[in-house]
Amino acid sequence: MNVAVVGGGAVGLSTALALVRRGASVTVFERDTLGSGASGRAAGLCYDAFADDVDAAVAADALARYRDMGLFEAQPYVWVARTKSDATAVREQITQMQENGVGVEALTPAALGDRYPALETSGIEVAGLARDAGVLDPDEVVATLAETAREAGATIETGTPVSLDSPATVETANEARAFDAVIVAAGPQTKPLVADVGVSLALKAYRAQAIVTEPVDATLPSFYDATREFYWRPKGDALLVGNGAHEVDPTDWNPDADAEFVTRSLDRVEQTAALTPACDRAWAGLCTATPDGAPLAGQVADGLWVATGWQGHGLMRAPAMGNYLAADVLNRPNPLSEHLPGRVDPTRFDGSEEFAALDDPTRDWDG
Repeated sequence: MNVAVVGGGAVGLSTALALVRRGASVTVFERDTLGSGASGRAAGLCYDAFADDVDAAVAADALARYRDMGLFEAQPYVWVARTKSDATAVREQITQMQENGVGVEALTPAALGDRYPALETSGIEVAGLARDAGVLDPDEVVATLAETAREAGATIETGTPVSLDSPATVETANEARAFDAVIVAAGPQTKPLVADVGVSLALKAYRAQAIVTEPVDATLPSFYDATREFYWRPKGDALLVGNGAHEVDPTDWNPDADAEFVTRSLDRVEQTAALTPACDRAWAGLCTATPDGAPLAGQVADGLWVATGWQGHGLMRAPAMGNYLAADVLNRPNPLSEHLPGRVDPTRFDGSEEFAALDDPTRDWDG
């Protein structure tokens, strides 16, 4: 098959790589530079701590593929609850994860403090620890996927904005090119691209923010506070701190972090780890959301597939979902195909749904 992939982020490149490895002829179209969208602004968290068995299977598949590529750096992931209701939910999640074979355990505040003395554990009701979690370097992920896909035979065209002349026809500034299949993995731009050929997606964009601190002198895990709703991950000898999300118009948004968000993030680090680093750099990026928190990944018209709606976790799931999409396009078997299609079918919505992009940040697909 002759396949076009629109979007040069982690998902698009993973899909392209999986396709060429199965014998397809693949051209990737990226309007800017590779990883210039959500992938290049991602936090790089990577874990399998999901209570749902399908979510856990996707995450485990992705982690294994990142390990095989040498892109995965082991880093335990801790999430905590500070209220009774949140603590009950965390304990239930841990039990379900353990039933799914995920390597997690519950920790008391005292046990958490023993493992990580720099953490301020007062006010914490319970903590979960995911032992097999890790972190990724987004730039390294994109570069490695692109290099490997090129070596396998994919053509990658950057600086090439496109539109769809038909579901399987990609139009550049110079020509219209027909393909056997087109996969649009262009983040928020997926929606207007496929709208040109009559496909409506239930998709919204939201803006998430992050900072990287100056170096800190402490040993810390990746960390998510389910009650205060923020996270951090070690990044070299510093911390990457994130959240500050809100719904935006994807055609009119600020890629710079808000001053208030920077101040609040540093305050949270001080409150949680008794550290007082300054901010080294900060930014914002666009993420995509769907009504139920699960992505839109599959066929939407004859010859046309989409891959979007990742709730900020596209990088984490990219190699697993790219492999799944490639198998779907080529009608090949895939281990995830038994249960995943109904979960991520992009036609499960008609595109007219009204929903809030950040309605429920505790859903499994949100992490």
